[in-house]
Amino acid sequence: MNVVLLDLDGTLTRSEPGIIAALRRAYDAMDLPLPDADELRRFIGPSILESFARNGVPEPLAQLGLRTFRMYYDEKAVFDRPHHPGIKIPGKYLGELYPGILGQLERLHHAGYRLAVASCKPEYQAVPVCEHFGASKVLDDIFGASRDGSRRSKEQVIRYGFDRIGFDKAHSDRALMVGDRWTDVDGAKAVGIDCLGCGWGYAEPDELESHGAYRVLDRVDGLADAVEEYFAQ
Repeated sequence: MNVVLLDLDGTLTRSEPGIIAALRRAYDAMDLPLPDADELRRFIGPSILESFARNGVPEPLAQLGLRTFRMYYDEKAVFDRPHHPGIKIPGKYLGELYPGILGQLERLHHAGYRLAVASCKPEYQAVPVCEHFGASKVLDDIFGASRDGSRRSKEQVIRYGFDRIGFDKAHSDRALMVGDRWTDVDGAKAVGIDCLGCGWGYAEPDELESHGAYRVLDRVDGLADAVEEYFAQ
């Protein structure tokens, strides 16, 4: 079994508009000043609570921020749908698939790779996002964080996914993580697999290389070739 684990935000989807829109509501609820634009982009990838902690938000207040973020990201249809003003949607449906990414996944799917999303986004959010943007049709599995926060790091999500599919290196199963943030690289290394970095996502300069990504791609249209080259080694 050759498994390709795919991050979601910044790898498959350009999700910044919805995440930042919901973060603005969360910071309003916490009555805290909104971080600058660069710091807001750093929220994309790690868990929201981890990012709140990095910004010095105390734990009780962070829980309020998390509840508010989830409400506006997942439930409350208050944001204008792109190109359709007046039609309201929750934050999770803002954004889009990166152009060309679906064709790359279709190629890998038809070549027999097992494609699985492995996201720090809660699984109950990741599933409808994949369905809404049409990625589910070429995905075999969608793994995410737990609602209660007991599974929220990329390492935990990958281990959970491996358990779900019965992944076993001893029986020649192989896997590759594909992601755009340091969390993807560190999570992959923690479970003993490599990470292919996505330079089109939300990483800062040299972030993926400094954390040990075995290779970083600049373009979406090189993904399928890079995956096939990796598993041919």
